[in-house]
Amino acid sequence: MPSHDRKSTPMWSVIRPLALLCCAVAVPALVGWAVDRLLRRAIGARPASRTLPLLRRCRMPLQAAVAAAWLYAALPAARLRGALYPDVRHVLLLLVLGTSGWLGVRVTGALVTTAVGRFESAVEDHSRIRRIRTQVGLIRRVTQAAIVLVAIASMLMTFPAARTVGTSLLASAGVIGVVAGIAAQPTLGNLFAGLQIAFGDMVRIGDVVVVDGQRGEVEEITLTYLVLATWDQRRIVMPVSYFTGRPFENWSRKDPRMTGTVLLHLDHAAPVDELRAELKRYLDGNALWDRQGWSLLVTDTTPSTVVVRALVTARDSDDIWTLRCAVREHLLGYVRDRHPRALPRVVTAVADGKAADGAQWRPLDATVPAPRPAGYRGVSLAKKPR
Repeated sequence: MPSHDRKSTPMWSVIRPLALLCCAVAVPALVGWAVDRLLRRAIGARPASRTLPLLRRCRMPLQAAVAAAWLYAALPAARLRGALYPDVRHVLLLLVLGTSGWLGVRVTGALVTTAVGRFESAVEDHSRIRRIRTQVGLIRRVTQAAIVLVAIASMLMTFPAARTVGTSLLASAGVIGVVAGIAAQPTLGNLFAGLQIAFGDMVRIGDVVVVDGQRGEVEEITLTYLVLATWDQRRIVMPVSYFTGRPFENWSRKDPRMTGTVLLHLDHAAPVDELRAELKRYLDGNALWDRQGWSLLVTDTTPSTVVVRALVTARDSDDIWTLRCAVREHLLGYVRDRHPRALPRVVTAVADGKAADGAQWRPLDATVPAPRPAGYRGVSLAKKPR
């Protein structure tokens, strides 16, 4: 039998697709093995590198993209005939586009994370690190969103009906843009607000902020919302447009160091000089004090008490809160144990049982009517005749 006749037999029509499927499994596996060996060799040369472990996460989308591309390119060699051939080729093209977008998202995330890691290892300024982390994080999200949109648009444009609709949309892009801009005004506002926050250096990941009386640490910043982690482990999700239109407190924008105050209400006989010396002695032995500033002054006085203010400094908001509580507890204990008379007192006196005009006081009793003043005529509840 001639060779061309032998290749046209039904057996060869089955062998070709099977060989194509086997190669579709073997080729991606070989590519993944080769890439993994190269990465292992590179990791062995530089074990402290962050790039290579992140790139290893791209192995699965790489193999999927290689398999889809191999099937799409080798499909004509299988000599499949029939009504299903165009549909199979179209599905493979969609897989190529989808897996390529998946691979692009993974590679972008790995490269951006690596860049941030190298910057953190080279710079010691934490404020600059937080700023770069915030900006690069938003750039990564924008880039990945653009890759996904391009992949989806490319997949949709493979359909003839979608190409026709796309041509019509391009013809009327002006009107549709105006309508879409009006309909998506809040979303677009949050999008531009997120970019303004990232590149305007208003707030960064890791900053301690106070918003509407809620104190917390910025945990995540996206293009549309911001996540605030409070001290009691709650998560407050706020639109980023809030931070561009309203005032808020940022306790760690430039310098996280903070000053805290402790107020004590004591008696006028309180030994202020002794309390000042005791505060200095206590701060010298407390690791939370950053040794930048302290004071103890009488800031106000009332007829019964004086207001003593202790001022201390610490490295950040968490340390200042703990230090304030510790100083308050120590000073109150010191006054209670050493000078109990310096605690505020309420002056009371025992009544002698007589009123100011000399009349005798007696308790109210429902059975004994109260004496009526002279000239009391009473009040009649009867209605007068008209």
